[in-house]
Amino acid sequence: MDPVTKYTWDSIPLEALNPLISRRLITTERQMLAQVVLSKGAIVPAHDHHNEQFTYILSGCLRFWLGEHADAPGDVFVDVRAGEVLAIPGGVRHRAEALEDTLDLDVFNPPRADWLDGSDAYLRAQR
Repeated sequence: MDPVTKYTWDSIPLEALNPLISRRLITTERQMLAQVVLSKGAIVPAHDHHNEQFTYILSGCLRFWLGEHADAPGDVFVDVRAGEVLAIPGGVRHRAEALEDTLDLDVFNPPRADWLDGSDAYLRAQR
């Protein structure tokens, strides 16, 4: 069992994944909380994972293409703005674009192993 721990976001290093996306992670045995900073125009390429995900937008706006639309983004999308949460079940393919400078909190269950071991190449290459 993980100990009770208090965190301060400013004490956690901001990891630059590419010129437009950075993040901070807090993880326990069964969950992960990520503070993700996306500059306007940042693209999170289409991907999927077995982890359940909540994306809570604190400021800004992310446009999501889900399911079959993730690989061929068009006019079927969901905009998620400040104060809104998008729940993405495990296995659902998704892609996102920051329509403005955006700060979001992502919650994953279980923790994203690829984010912890650095094998998340889809985020580290930016067009």
